[in-house]
Amino acid sequence: MSVARRAFIQMSVGATVGILFTPTVWTALDDVSIWTQNWPWIPRLKYGEVKATPTVSKMCESGCAVKVRTVAGEAFGTEGNMDNPLSGGGICPLCANGVQVKNSPTRITAPMLNGEKISWEKAEEVLTEKLAAAGSNVAVISGDQTGTANELLSAVLTGKQSDQFYMMPCDMQSADKAWTGLMGGSGQIGYDLENADVVLFAGADALESWGPTVANMKAFAANGSGKFIFAGPMQTKTAAVTSNWVPVPTEGMAAFILGITYYVLQAGKSVPAADFDQFKSMVMSGFTPAKVEAATGVKADAMAAMAKQLLSAGNPVVVPAGSVAANAAAFALNLLLGGAMKVIAEFPTAVDGAMTRSEMLKGDILQGVSADVVIVYEANPAYALPEQVKAGFTVAIDSVNTETTAAADLVLPSLHAFERYDDLASPYGVAMATYSMGAPVSKPAPGLKDARDLLLAPAGLDSESFAEVIEAKVFAIGADMDELAEGAAYVMDETPDLSGVTLAASVLGKAAVPVKGTGALSLAPYTLLNVGTANQATTPNAPCTISNNQLIGDNMVVMINGATAKKLALGVGSKVKLSGGNGDCQALVQVFEGVMDGVVAAPLGMGHTVGDEFSKGKGDNVYKILTVSSEAATGASTWAGSTVNVAKI
Repeated sequence: MSVARRAFIQMSVGATVGILFTPTVWTALDDVSIWTQNWPWIPRLKYGEVKATPTVSKMCESGCAVKVRTVAGEAFGTEGNMDNPLSGGGICPLCANGVQVKNSPTRITAPMLNGEKISWEKAEEVLTEKLAAAGSNVAVISGDQTGTANELLSAVLTGKQSDQFYMMPCDMQSADKAWTGLMGGSGQIGYDLENADVVLFAGADALESWGPTVANMKAFAANGSGKFIFAGPMQTKTAAVTSNWVPVPTEGMAAFILGITYYVLQAGKSVPAADFDQFKSMVMSGFTPAKVEAATGVKADAMAAMAKQLLSAGNPVVVPAGSVAANAAAFALNLLLGGAMKVIAEFPTAVDGAMTRSEMLKGDILQGVSADVVIVYEANPAYALPEQVKAGFTVAIDSVNTETTAAADLVLPSLHAFERYDDLASPYGVAMATYSMGAPVSKPAPGLKDARDLLLAPAGLDSESFAEVIEAKVFAIGADMDELAEGAAYVMDETPDLSGVTLAASVLGKAAVPVKGTGALSLAPYTLLNVGTANQATTPNAPCTISNNQLIGDNMVVMINGATAKKLALGVGSKVKLSGGNGDCQALVQVFEGVMDGVVAAPLGMGHTVGDEFSKGKGDNVYKILTVSSEAATGASTWAGSTVNVAKI
């Protein structure tokens, strides 16, 4: 491992021993400690046994395997689990604040009906009546990408003869639609970053917010000899520590990848896919270096150089993010290269009538959801998708107040991850099928219980608690409950049959052509975990870590480069209004040369109207200005190609 990468991983995932030398850092930490200890809602700890108990946290999209530190049974801190490959001792910024969120004054303490507290018995009665009256016109929206709770929720739909299961928008969904939908594959795509010798992150901000970020950081640090390259519209934190940043517009990513593929095919690479000849003809005629350069701005010699590096590597991999077309193009290129892209099998389901993960990912929530009853599980569509969801009656299941719980008809408080049984099954991007389970490490607040228990009967189960569903899942996959409870992960070494996989030649030729909106600037939205996600607002400790490149006071900050700023007569600190989609945002300007010409980079996760003092009213909501469009040929909805008009205020 190189010194630079060792330092990076220590700074990034909490392995702080030996790196905090300056008195300035210690003074800042002391200030934070005093600040947090003075929060009136932090419980006062008692004397007693100090323990670090393994469990899982679901605050980030991929989830983290963690250990919760308790004294006399009261949780007071969270750390990474060294014994679990999903963590390796590290922890993401969201999951690191799990205890603070568990104790937050925004916790929902009782079931609510139209804003009024009700009993659990009344809540179950209302839920049963509404589901019965809705018939098959019931939908589910889940913010949990990895849990068996989705099996329970999908079984409820199966019992109602509905297939309206929707995940919140995520990279896992785009990848699945490309791999199982366009290309006819099965299982889930993963990436062996630790053993790859050349890695091209094609839009995937893998060391900050894409996939299992902690595992990605660990792999990056361990891979001291590998070469990493980032392609995208802005120099992200991932790009900043790679060997090279290649400016590529989001809407041009698929074309860029096929531009590299041109040289790989020219070198004689092939795969035994039924449509290989059609694919080769499509690429060699439609995505020549000159055409791709004209469409994306990436020079032909730059694409040739990247192709040469990939071809000369022993174990290369291209890791995509964004549109279905970009994912399909990358998967096709990886198949030609052979290397560190992996295909992992799905774990078997444990609930009768449950959908598979791939089936759950088929619903296109950006096209809109309309149902008599919509059950929203630990997601916040009222914040991230305000125009897409229309419900006659909304049931929101969450542990804290959000825009969605505030607008819901029936609110069922869920237990915090540290108070319940939960699991993580193969977060998107892992190189092997990996299963982790968490058991309760602290008692729930008085009056709370597991809201998922109310869904057991509607799902047709005779289980007494959701904990029994987790036990059934562990049994179904052949793992050991005791070993999982001690923090170990179960790894399944099984590869799906790839014999029927195609290269999606009939679709990619049209889908990969860049298309963007009519606004003055291309919009490059980006996610930082300390700022928050579509489902999780920033956490109580995080404001201390948010940069002036994202937030100044209560004002969101967007970034443009010097040439774009000059063209628009803007400078550092200029206040602007960004208009796009069906809304507008206000922000201050920062000039940063790590943004492409004609692009404005804006942080997602701010602008909450419901929440605590650390998230509410901070910045603006960039989801309002994203434009939903339909990818040519694939039919999938995408935010890629969003544009905005910028006006100085």
